[in-house]
Amino acid sequence: MRGKDVKRGLRVTVPKQETTISDFLTASGTFQDGDILLNKEGLRVVSQETTPTVQPAAESQLSLADLETVKVIGKGSGGVVQLVRHKFSNNMYALKVIQMNIHETVRKQIVQELKINQSAQFPYVVVCYHSFYNNGVISIVLEYMDGGSLADIIKEVKQIPEPYLAIISNHVLKGFDYLHQVRHIIHRDIKPSNLLVNHKGEVKISDFGVSAVLANSMGQRETFVGTYTYMSPERISGSKYGYDSDIWSLGLTLLECALGRFPYQPPGEDEGWLNFYELLETIVERPPPVAPADKFSPEFCSFISACVQKEPRDRLSAAELLNHPFLQKYSEQEYGLEALLPPLVPLA
Repeated sequence: MRGKDVKRGLRVTVPKQETTISDFLTASGTFQDGDILLNKEGLRVVSQETTPTVQPAAESQLSLADLETVKVIGKGSGGVVQLVRHKFSNNMYALKVIQMNIHETVRKQIVQELKINQSAQFPYVVVCYHSFYNNGVISIVLEYMDGGSLADIIKEVKQIPEPYLAIISNHVLKGFDYLHQVRHIIHRDIKPSNLLVNHKGEVKISDFGVSAVLANSMGQRETFVGTYTYMSPERISGSKYGYDSDIWSLGLTLLECALGRFPYQPPGEDEGWLNFYELLETIVERPPPVAPADKFSPEFCSFISACVQKEPRDRLSAAELLNHPFLQKYSEQEYGLEALLPPLVPLA
């Protein structure tokens, strides 16, 4: 897919493919873009205006040579995610490995993600400990979230009960409040697979928008389409968008967790969507989905409605949603998310 595809009156803009990654490599094998320098020794931000991130002491001396692969825990756009063990401390990490045979727009997105990862240190955002570039591959060492993603939980339990959705919402909205108000970052790719959980019951935000661009660039249509379906109407139609586009995506994600299926259903009960564009046109043109009042509490229905308003200005902000009655209704002490997760299986 390239340029602009027009079908059923809907325009989907796709990045052009221009400069290759090799244009940003120095003779020493260092990947350099603006104030970012990245090689097999790690990442360095050289801008005078950037305050260096203080890394946790235990991880400050990580090197790729000291990490051994335990297993592959995810495959996606442009590479894989491996579970790795530090040979000396036995600490576990998730290693995101990206093959860099990519193009200009994707490169910019990856540089943006590296900068965000380097600076975003917050309890509800997945921690990035280190990044490396070596032999055409960028490796990002991330906090290992041993409970998987909300997508994994839905597969296991089918529907996530309301009290747990309140706890999930609380964690994600705190992450949003930090990203939006402190870091001034729009995530752009909120969906069940990008909200990760651990056995402490914590939910954390991962993957800052690079996945959609990688999938598009590399022709992985399934991932590309999946990302588009969680986009706000204004993003799908190519209009300007802001922090409130993340709120829309969260509303769809939570409603999917509650229903056990994607909130937009095709017109016929036994039929699928005729094509991808029919679904996107439905999201843009039709009224937003609602939480059925006969199945959910008034507080949850109100909360979802506050997220999935068609007009961005009508959606509540993360700070406002944190004070919503739905979040006040349930105690995290009583409804810890670890109750939804299967017991941890010891690693060999």
